[in-house]
Amino acid sequence: MRIPCCHTFLAFTLKFLNFLQAFVGVVVIVYSAYVLSKWNDLDASRPAPWFAYASMGIGILVFCISFIGHIGTEAMSGCCLCFYAILSTLFVLLEVGLVAFITLDPHWQEDILPDPTGELDNLRTFIQENMDVFEWIGIVILTIQVLSLLLAVILRSLVSSQKVDDDIEVDYGYNRSNREPLLTSHSSPAPALNRGDSDIWSSRMREKYGLSSGDLKHNLLDRHTSAEAVK
Repeated sequence: MRIPCCHTFLAFTLKFLNFLQAFVGVVVIVYSAYVLSKWNDLDASRPAPWFAYASMGIGILVFCISFIGHIGTEAMSGCCLCFYAILSTLFVLLEVGLVAFITLDPHWQEDILPDPTGELDNLRTFIQENMDVFEWIGIVILTIQVLSLLLAVILRSLVSSQKVDDDIEVDYGYNRSNREPLLTSHSSPAPALNRGDSDIWSSRMREKYGLSSGDLKHNLLDRHTSAEAVK
């Protein structure tokens, strides 16, 4: 099956966007692993650092979603692309809900468990000091996710329509190959029918005059000779 140029371009763009998201997921995983390693070196008997575990879970989720999108794009699988679109939609909605919760609730830190590692406070302070940069980073990440979702939906519809067209072409070619010529089918039984009529006429003549096959041929030959002599 030949893949059109538009499919190739969309697939390449989606792969690149998935690569960027996977890179972000790996960075979050490495950061979480560093925080956990640092925490275990200090005192492993203290409460578990939920912020580090939550960050690692988010990083793994982002990486898995990007990996599913890459597989669906590489294999041109409509099922994988549909599953990728559903997961991306849920993840974007989760991000929007989290941002809305932090924006609308000025005392959001009081509603969550305290972070024993202190990394949450350090990260919040770092983001506040560089708010302009992180605003653009957030916009870029959200744009990449929305574009990935849109491209996945478009590519999914193109793959489905191309599969339907290929099935129609295959069925049409199969029907044409099995079609028989009309002249051959109607003209072939003609000799058999003529021979059958001749045999029936000969048998009736033998029964009528009580002749054998040799006598019938001899009488017919005499009649034909006498007819020529009269002419």
